[in-house]
Order: sequence, then C-alpha cells, then structure tokens
Amino acid sequence: MWLQQRLKGLPGLLSSSWARRLLCLLGLLLLLLWFGSSGARRAAGGLRLPSWSRSEPGAAEPSACLEAATRAWRGLRDRGEAVPLGPGVPALVANGFLALDVASNRLWVTPGEREPAVAPDFVPFVQLRPLNVLAEAGEAVLLLREGLLRRVRCLQLGTPGSGPAAGVGGPASASGLSAGSGRDCVLLQEDFLAHRGRPHVYLQRIQLSNPTERVAALQTVGPTAGPPAKSFTSTLEKVGDHQFLLSSGHSSVSPSGPVHLVVVASKKLVNRLQVAPKTQLDETVLWVVHVSGPIHPQVLKSKGTKELKALQDLARKEMLELLEMPASELLQDHQHLWAQLFSPGVEMKKITDAHTPSGLTVNLTLYYMLSCSPAPLLSPSLSHRERDQMEATLNYEDHCFSGHATMHAENLWPGQLSSVQQILQLADLWKLTLQKRGCKGLVKVGAPGILQGMVLSFGGLQFTENHLQFQADPEVLHNSYALRGIRYKNDHINLAVLVDAEGKPYLHVSVESRGQPVKIYACEAGCLHDPVELTSEPGGHTFSVMVTQPITPLLYISTDLTHLQDLRHTLHLKAILAHDEHMAQQDPGLPFLFWFSVASLITLFHLFLFKLIYNEYCGPGAKPLFRSKACGSATSGIWLQRRSPYEATFQGETPTALSLAELFSASPGPRTTGSSDYQPICDQGVRVALPLPS
Repeated sequence: MWLQQRLKGLPGLLSSSWARRLLCLLGLLLLLLWFGSSGARRAAGGLRLPSWSRSEPGAAEPSACLEAATRAWRGLRDRGEAVPLGPGVPALVANGFLALDVASNRLWVTPGEREPAVAPDFVPFVQLRPLNVLAEAGEAVLLLREGLLRRVRCLQLGTPGSGPAAGVGGPASASGLSAGSGRDCVLLQEDFLAHRGRPHVYLQRIQLSNPTERVAALQTVGPTAGPPAKSFTSTLEKVGDHQFLLSSGHSSVSPSGPVHLVVVASKKLVNRLQVAPKTQLDETVLWVVHVSGPIHPQVLKSKGTKELKALQDLARKEMLELLEMPASELLQDHQHLWAQLFSPGVEMKKITDAHTPSGLTVNLTLYYMLSCSPAPLLSPSLSHRERDQMEATLNYEDHCFSGHATMHAENLWPGQLSSVQQILQLADLWKLTLQKRGCKGLVKVGAPGILQGMVLSFGGLQFTENHLQFQADPEVLHNSYALRGIRYKNDHINLAVLVDAEGKPYLHVSVESRGQPVKIYACEAGCLHDPVELTSEPGGHTFSVMVTQPITPLLYISTDLTHLQDLRHTLHLKAILAHDEHMAQQDPGLPFLFWFSVASLITLFHLFLFKLIYNEYCGPGAKPLFRSKACGSATSGIWLQRRSPYEATFQGETPTALSLAELFSASPGPRTTGSSDYQPICDQGVRVALPLPS
C-alpha cells in the first residue's frame, strides 16, 4: 500500500522544475564517466577501474608512486636528518671549493681562501626531459647525514603521440603498447653532490626504474657535444676507451675586477636515455672543475694561454683517474667522509621560548656551513706533520669559544635563507665570528674545525689552559638541548642540558673513547664537591645545576684532578645556590602592570557598590530607614473597616489629605494587639486598619 501511494505520487514529483534539473545533472555526470572510461572498455571489452586503482606492481598514479618512493624519508625527517626543499631551504650542495644550486642549475667556484666566489657562465647539471608523459609528480630532499640532494620523480607514461615530444621518433614511440600499460609509472631518482674528499669533483647519479611494458625515454640537456655556453668553448677528448668533454672559459669580465679562467671536464652523455621494459638504468655523470687565480683583464691575452693549458692538463689528468674508478666507490667514499664530518652537532630536545632556534634551523645551518667550508684534513696530499698539527688543534683549542653563547643570535642561526648568495655571506660571518672569539686555529683546520667552533659557541663552552668550562646563562637552562661530539684530547664528550619532572634543569655528561683511554674529571659550579671521574658508561653522569655569586661556569671538565681540586680555593665565591633558589631571587614577581590592573578593578568595584547603596537609601524615592512613631499607638489614628471587597467605612476622623487609593497602596504594618479584624497601615503619620486576609 505504501509503495503504491509513492508510485502514484511520482508523476507529481517529476513535474517540479528542481527535480527535472537534478535528474539532468545526474545524467550528465553518468555520461562524462562513461566517456572517461571508454579507453578501458575498448581495451578489455567492458567497464574497468583505472589502472592506478589496481594493486598490480607499477600500476600506481604518480602521487601514489611518489608516496611509496618517499616513505623512507619520514623517519629521517623526524630525526632531523632530512629536510624537504621549499621556501627558505636553498637547494645547495657544496664542498668548500664548489657550490652548486640544483634548483637554478648554477655553479660557484671559490678560487682561494679569502677570495669571493665566482659564478662562470656554465650549466653544471644534466637536465632530463621525459618523453610521452601524461602526468608527473616529484619531490626533493636534502639528506644532511649523506651530504647530497635527492630528487625523486614519478612519471606516468602515455601512448605514442600523447607526450610533449611525440614528434620525436624512435623505439619509444614505436612500442605500440595499450593505454592500460601506458599509464604505469616510471621511477626516476637523481642524486646531486659535491665530493667531500675531492674538492674539484661533483657528480650527478641517475637511476631509472621501468616496471612498465614499454620503453621509457628521456632527453638529456647538459654536457653533450651540442652548442656550449657563450663564454665557453668545448672539445671532445678521446683517450683509449674513454671520452669526455673539455670546456674552457672564464668568469664574467668587468673593467675593474680580475678575471678567473675556468676549465671543466665532464663525462660525455648521450642525447637520449632509453630504458627497456622491466629493466633499470644506473648512470653517473662526473665533472672536474679547475680555476685559476685572479688575472687582470689587460694581461689576460699574454698570460691566459699558458695558464689555460695548465688548467686543462690538471682537469684532463683527474678526469682520466676518475673514469678508471667505479662510480659506486666514489659515492661511498663521499658518504663516509661526510658522515665523519657531521658526527658532532647540536640536538634540540625542548624549546620553551621564541628566540631559541629550532632543531631544523640548527641542522640546516650546520649543513650549509659544512658545505661551504673546505676540508684540507681530508686531502690525501696532506703531509703527516700538517695532519698531526691540525688534529692537535681540533683536540684542544685554547680560549675557544670566548664570550657569551650564540644560541639566541638570530643572524648566526637564521630561520630562513633565500638564496645561495645569502648562505655564502653567512659562512663568511661565521668564520669572522669564530676568529674574533679565539678560534682562529679551528677556522684554519676547515670544515671539522668550524663545526667544532659552532658547537662550542652554541652552548657557551670554552677551552682554557687547563680545563673545558661550560658557561651558559643560568636563565636559559629551561631549554633542553644536547651538544654531541665535542673533541677533548683524544675523546669525544657529549653534554646535555635536561629538565626533570619538577622543571629543574640538570647536566648529563658522557664520554666516547676514540683512542688510548684518558682519565677525565668533572665538577659542577664552584667545585664544592669532589670531582667525579667521567667514564664511557652508557648511562653517563649527571650533575645538578649550581649558580654562584658572582656568576662562574656551571661545569668544569679536565684531565688534571689536582687542578680541579685547587680550583675551589681560587674562585672566591660569595654564595653557591641551587638553580631554583637563584631564579627565585632573580624573579621580581608579577609585573607592575598586573598589580595596577588588580588594584584598579578592586577600587572600581567598591565605588560601584557604594553608588548602589547610596541610591537605595539616599537617592530619589529612597525608603525610610525607620518606621514612623504614629504607628506605635494602638488607640489613636483612623481605622478603616472593610465590609465587603468593594466597601469600606472610616471610624474616627476622616482623613482629608490621604485618599482611599493611597491607603490601600500603603505598605502594611504590624498587626494591632487585641484586634483580629483590622490591619494597621502607616503612611505619613496616619494610622488605619484593614481586615486581615482570610
């Protein structure tokens, strides 16, 4: 019955305009879905889901393929070891001599230690342009622990003639595969790095995985035998089974500035990369860059030819040496050296104020400064004497770092960097700061020394003649952080500032032995207690934070036990307080504005209350505080007797000034003694009585 009634009402429902519009819209959507899946119906003879909805290998949409390829980056990002590229994160890879911006494909070369970087008119990297691509998704990340930039691209191949370069013939366009397999994704991964152990070398590794049923093709733009840059001339060199390009040029010429000759040797790459179905490609492109010293433009022609030939010989010799080596060995060597350099560092655990840099800011700054600093200690041509001298400077640099900590220096730990030029300027600022704070020896050592100085400066650590002291400001210890890999003698010291459950800071110190064991001792501020020997136990050692008056370092570390025992007698302290007691004395309480606001609110409240009381008893229409004496006599006055709800008679004198309405509206007074039928009413000294309510 219910269904029959609904069916009878259906024609009336369809007669409305909004119902017809809704049906038309639904029909249009179904029609669009039908045409969109027509290719799949033709391939399989029926309606099928798009290929990226299937769970078959390689049948993923580019976004899903990218999600799977970059899933391993999540853990690295959480640990602060990987930083996605974006605004404020320049795509820089460098080694102190070469600096390369992967995003803008530019090259900077630093001719000397105190000379500014020059930017020759040379395209440093190979650009890969995939052919016959329907869709593409990509992401890039800086791997801080590996010292390289990794870019991943997922390519969704189309049918022949559908890509941007469909007019180019070849095997890729002649495969003739169906549209279903053409939508499978090809994974392209590129690694960009400037070799840490070879300052003149940088490379680009290309890995292409093709799980599809068709040939994947990519057009290359870069170090080919094509037209070179305007200021460079390129020749093809063939030595035995190897061939490479040798490009010669110079930096930009200015009327007043010097000119630098630049020679680049690069491995020759074919114009087109093709990967067969179900196969992979792994290709590494190498570059060797040599640059001359400054040459005045007026003598460029006379001295340039000889200088250019010497640079070409150096580049040719090094390129032939690299071509004899496996590319995987070069990559492993770079990653091993970079991991050694980046072992010291700063780890931010808890930040409670806005002026303290985040862990991402600290790690990025350390990475960029390492990238922009040379590492002569890693050079194989370094003599044993020079190596021992640099190692001794790293293990103990007297009076470094002097002054207050740089933790809150926003110009040294910037939250955002917009360009490679800004990074190069930041590197110069860091070197100048370290040199002026007693760390000249560390700056001369290069990248490991600069990193050591940055870690020392962050927490306020300073080497003195006999000990290492931690002189952080007691008022900033509510931030939790760790300084790891501090080189002291032949060991590495890890120092952490932590906060317990009650919010009280304490120090945690651990030692990593790297050679012959050496006894190291430590004591807190004032050395009031006997020094404690630091061992390599996993649990480490904890020290309470004590603050002295006047302020002295919070912790002393030394290999000389007698020195620490004698130190307590030479400090001449006024008092030694716990950290919470010191902060209680320093804290002036709540600000004056708070107390002024509270006092103002209390005063206004009392004024408002006084106004209410005044209006109630002293203002217009106020009620009398006491009852009139005319109500005190029970025998005098006027009595009103009500015989009915509408009748009333007066007994005694009839009032002339008080009307009947005023009598009835007057407030009732107390009941009169001895009268059960009358209620006295007092108003203006007149006494009346009304019957009591039943």
